[in-house]
Amino acid sequence: MAEIKVLVVDDHDLVRMGIRHMLDDHPDMHVIGDASDGEMALDMVRELAPDVVLLDVNMPNIGGVEVTKRLRQHNNAVKIIAVSSVSTQPYPSMLLKAGVNGYITKGTPFDEMVKAIKKVVQGGKYFSSDVAEELADMLTATDEDSPFDRLSEREKQVAMMVVNCQSPQQIADQLFVSVKTINTYRYRIFEKLGVDSDVKLTHLAMRHGLIQP
Repeated sequence: MAEIKVLVVDDHDLVRMGIRHMLDDHPDMHVIGDASDGEMALDMVRELAPDVVLLDVNMPNIGGVEVTKRLRQHNNAVKIIAVSSVSTQPYPSMLLKAGVNGYITKGTPFDEMVKAIKKVVQGGKYFSSDVAEELADMLTATDEDSPFDRLSEREKQVAMMVVNCQSPQQIADQLFVSVKTINTYRYRIFEKLGVDSDVKLTHLAMRHGLIQP
């Protein structure tokens, strides 16, 4: 098998460098570049033409969902594996709908990461066991459609950060926008979902299985 060209995308230097170091030591892998944000990743895919992109899900400005959508619009050949510390919904289904070929968690053993890369290069899909379980639950669910489907991708991102107890200032710092912008998102989310507080938003997320009680 020819060396597989990999692009590593993560906004945390230690994570990015750690993955790069391990893959470069593998005889079948060659890391041709690494990017610390979504915009840089899009530019590097166009410039370097990797076989596989290991893509962090949560990044400032352009997150993994938006990067995947943009890549799929212009480059359907590149394989994309989402890499996240989160295995719970809505992230797996959002990334799958956007067009990823695989989804693994950051706790995945290195050998399994290599297995996932090889599987998607061969045309398959790969999901770590905890992610696969979440997706199976989603496919077998008989509940009504989630009201969270009414939200834009950025609104979903902000909503999930709110229900995970992050303050407007913390969210603003991570997304590189003002607190005023985050509060505008919050009130828009409240209006679309028919709630009027962070507490009620959290209860709604629990009822639809987006977070655990």
